[in-house]
Amino acid sequence: MKKSLIALAVLAASGAAMAQSSVTIFGIVDVGVGHLSATNSVTGVTQSGNSSSRLGFRGVEDLGGGLKAGFWLEGAISPDTGTGAGGSVAGADANSFKFARRSTISLAGNFGEVRLGRELAVGYDKPSSYDPFGQVGFASIQNFSVVRVSNGVSYRTPANLGGFWVAGHYGFGEIAGGGSDGRYVALAGGYDNGPLSVTIAGDQLKEGGIVNGYGGATVVDNLKSISVAGSYDLGVVKPALIYRSERGGTVVNAKTDLYALALTAPVGPGRLIGYYARYDNKRNSNDSDALAVGYVYDLSKRTAVYGTYAHMKNKNSAARGLPTSGLSAVTVGAGENVDGYQVGIRHAF
Repeated sequence: MKKSLIALAVLAASGAAMAQSSVTIFGIVDVGVGHLSATNSVTGVTQSGNSSSRLGFRGVEDLGGGLKAGFWLEGAISPDTGTGAGGSVAGADANSFKFARRSTISLAGNFGEVRLGRELAVGYDKPSSYDPFGQVGFASIQNFSVVRVSNGVSYRTPANLGGFWVAGHYGFGEIAGGGSDGRYVALAGGYDNGPLSVTIAGDQLKEGGIVNGYGGATVVDNLKSISVAGSYDLGVVKPALIYRSERGGTVVNAKTDLYALALTAPVGPGRLIGYYARYDNKRNSNDSDALAVGYVYDLSKRTAVYGTYAHMKNKNSAARGLPTSGLSAVTVGAGENVDGYQVGIRHAF
């Protein structure tokens, strides 16, 4: 009898402990068919045209007193080829699966949240969210050079500040003998309450740093950016404005400003999205203008079909292309325009 009581007590304690924590497996599979054309053209199967395809694991443990510990491991998948391409990873092993989209451990409470590991750069995270295409597919708005940061520590204020928030991010360069080489530092803040959302953010990646922290190009001139963005939901349409300035980077004295007007509107059974963007090259007159329109129809809470058209108009010697979304890149000549369209289906689990 005593052994039975002890066993029941152990099971009860185990059940209570398990009730305090949870682990979730999640992911997205997004595949379509697309076409890109410039000097030449290419047609084929695309991926991540509406949402980035991914596979991940996340968990949280309630430590009591409002304190929670959590982890997040998320890697990119490329369902058109069955590889792990994505997650802002470049280089010879870019197609192998890694938890490169996010790999963090965190501690959260009334003080806010502290994260350690690899994740979206604070200078990118919120400013890029005003892109109605979600920073994926042929139509994703460009001029966001640093997307993810490795070896980082970040902080976010709690959610009960009346809509106001602040976030900070520090990435250790971890370059032997390099001092501050490769260091990333960012600060962002804003207001999100009801229909109004505004954000301002600034960051810097020092010389010697690898863009996105893994296999990318090396920064040869301190990469600095500042973003100002906002949106207001009017019900029938939600307009958004984005301004972003980048200086330096992988080209010495590079200077490009982005100006974009984006719109999201419920139309019929789905939503219509689009934008106009201007890429202003401050070093010369090699500017580009982009126009994109898309339609997303949710078949359920987890499944949607979509269609996207994007056009890039290059001026003078500009040769800016469109994101390839898994297709082979087309050749873009100086001053040549680029067109792209894709249709696809996205399922989340």
